[in-house]
Order: sequence, then structure tokens, then C-alpha cells
Amino acid sequence: MGFADRSPEGPRENMADLFETIVERIPPPTIEAGSFRMLVSNIDWDDYVGRMAIGRVLSGEVKQGQSIFTLRKDGRRQRVKITKMKTFSGLATDEVTEVVAGDIVGLAGFDDVDIGDTLAMDEGAEALPFIELDPATAQMEFSVNNGPLAGQDGKKVTSRQIRERLIRETQSNISISVEDTDEGTKFRVNARGAMQIAVLVETMRREGFEVLVSRPTVLYKEIDGKRCEPFEQVWVETPEEHLGGIMENLAKRKGKVTHMEHHNAGVTVEAEVSTRGLIGFESDLVTMTSGHGVMSHSFLDYRPYCGEISTRLSGTLVSMELGKAMPYALDMIQNRGKLFIGPGEEVYNGMIVGENPRREDMPVNPAKAKQLDNMRASGSDKGIQLAPPIKFSLERAIEYIAPDELVEVTPQFLRMRKRELDANKRRKLAKTGK
Repeated sequence: MGFADRSPEGPRENMADLFETIVERIPPPTIEAGSFRMLVSNIDWDDYVGRMAIGRVLSGEVKQGQSIFTLRKDGRRQRVKITKMKTFSGLATDEVTEVVAGDIVGLAGFDDVDIGDTLAMDEGAEALPFIELDPATAQMEFSVNNGPLAGQDGKKVTSRQIRERLIRETQSNISISVEDTDEGTKFRVNARGAMQIAVLVETMRREGFEVLVSRPTVLYKEIDGKRCEPFEQVWVETPEEHLGGIMENLAKRKGKVTHMEHHNAGVTVEAEVSTRGLIGFESDLVTMTSGHGVMSHSFLDYRPYCGEISTRLSGTLVSMELGKAMPYALDMIQNRGKLFIGPGEEVYNGMIVGENPRREDMPVNPAKAKQLDNMRASGSDKGIQLAPPIKFSLERAIEYIAPDELVEVTPQFLRMRKRELDANKRRKLAKTGK
């Protein structure tokens, strides 16, 4: 158990002195005079009452059943009746019938409410100021799993189930939006960054979904007749011995270093990088610094397109058979590159099973078994030694794949595959440039 004392010679018994000092030194939150007003700072969803507005009551009080006004950011003013109220205690919530200034609460009864709206008792009240959210900068494609192993692991696999789950996410997370496509089995999800969408995908797989997701792409804008893309302000903290590799990686991604500071813990590098160039950088940082590097970033602005950025210089080993990976076949394949799978794992035509140092993809047959005969050669009984396969996290997998590849996400498995599984069709598409 910890302790805190006002002097080095203190009794060292408990944390009472720390809590007393906080009460003495830190001023309490100000309570404004006047009728009920609250700024909506978050959104929640309740299956029984729908959308709930969460925030801290700045002034006044309100009771369940009372009517208040929603002052929308676009200037509209809508009258609503409070149907449910809850307060927060740690991770738990308690239903209440009345809240007062200073309470952090959730209120229900709205047909529509967003972060940044003001709730007030009086229709003529002044809307509270709000800092605008950063715009969505990344997009990923979600689609139904159409691979040979579809439906063997997850229970929620249809386009209707996937769409309903994505729409439900937008009801409690306003920084995510969903667009339908011409194909009923595909949806586009826009978000603040690739990490935010990866968290959603991870949540869905734990809920029993199977889904195919694409590599993140950025959302471009046309500004003054020029094609512009989002840029980020990036801060990287790294041990000094890894600084050269970090600088080289940023340069490869067309990043511009704006400030560098050396300190006892290492080096802090500040740079400006396009969101497109930032995709996959965090994984590279962790690898280069053996987990000691730390990165943070925030949206900067839209700037003119900075040109092509190539982050993956290798090709892949693509399976051309359906079956289980055999040790004999993997032993031969590992001489051509690095393996992503181990013996006994299910593979199929078009699935990515490894990486090769050349730029082009290489077809392999990991399901090939050793042919048996009645002849015995010297050394034929020698044990096969396979290198441990490289295992990808979900975030690393979606950053690794190329535009013509997808990640198959199920509750138990992550598989990388070609968007078009048939090799002949892939060759035709490559010739037409699609």
C-alpha cells in the first residue's frame, strides 16, 4: 500500500495527507448561476431509450420528465422531454430522477443529438462554446468474407449483420461514419485514423463477426483546384542510438522534421508528415526501437498531394492450393522468404502465406505432401527445422497489405489474402491496370 506525507519524517501510514492537500490547493469547479445548461461532450447508446447525451451540468438543475431545449450547432432549437437520467460511479451507472450543477450525467429523450450541442432549460439561452472535432482523414472498406473458409469460425457473417453493427457504432461514436457502396456486401468506414477503425474491427471480431477489411486510405480534398491530403503533426520519443533509423524512415515517408530536442531520456523529434505516409510508421517505430519508441500525433491541416510513397518494398508468397500446410512444403518455401504460417494451419488459393524479397508475388504450394516410395536415401529421415512464423497483430496486418489485398478477420484467426483469389483473374486485372 502506498503512503504520502507532508514531511520526510511523516508516519508513512496512508494517503490522507495527499488527499487533504488536493482539497486545500486545487480549487473546486465553478458553478454558474442561472437555469439548467449543459454542453454535450460525449454520446452513448441505450437499446431501450436510444441516444444519450453525456456531459457536466454547468448550472441549474433538471428532473426526469421535464422538457428542455437542444441548441444545435447549426442554429436549430428543438424541444425534448427527458425520459431517463443516469450518473456515473467508476465503471458503473446509477439511474436518478434529478441532477444538479456539477453532476456528470447522461440524459435520454432525443431523436438526434451530437457532441457540441448545448442543452438548456430556456429556448433563448446562449449556446456554449465548443472545440470542433478533427475531421475524418482515413477510410477502410468492410466487406462480407467470401473466402473458402468463410463461416467456419464466426457466427455473424451476413452483410445485414455487418451493416447494422457499423450503423450502431456511429450512434455512439460520432467521429465514425459509414457509406454504402454499389455492391451490397461492401461498406466504407471513415474515421479519424487507422487505429480507430482497427479498434472497431477488433471489437467486432470479439463479438463473433467475420469480415474482410482493406488497407487504410486517406480522404482527399479539392482546394483551389489542387488535390490536397491531410497532414499530421508528429512527436517521436526515441533512444538516441535509434535516431538515425527514425530519421531515415521519416524521410522515406516524405516527412519534414521541424524540431529536435536531446534530453536525458533520449531524443524527441517533431515532424510534419502526411496521414498517408504515417500509415504503418508506428509498427516500424516499435520494431526499430525494440518497443522503446513512443509516438503521438494530431491533425494539422490539408496540404497539396506530396507524391507517391512506397512503404512495402517486398512481394508476397501466395498459396495456390486449398488444404493444411505441410512441414515438408514449408521447409522448401522458407528458402524463398519469410513464413507467416506454421504447419497444420488451413490455407487456400490466394492466401498470403509469407514474404519474399522480390517485388513481385510468388505462387507456392504449402499444402504439398511428401511423396512416399519404397526407396530410402541417406538423410531422408532428417528432422525438418522450420523457422518460427511471423505473426501479425490486426493493426500491423492492415498496414502491411497492399491495395490489391485484404485482411480476413474472424474471432480466432487473422489471414491476409489477395482481393481476387483466382490467379488467372489476377493476371488479367494486372494487365488492364485495375
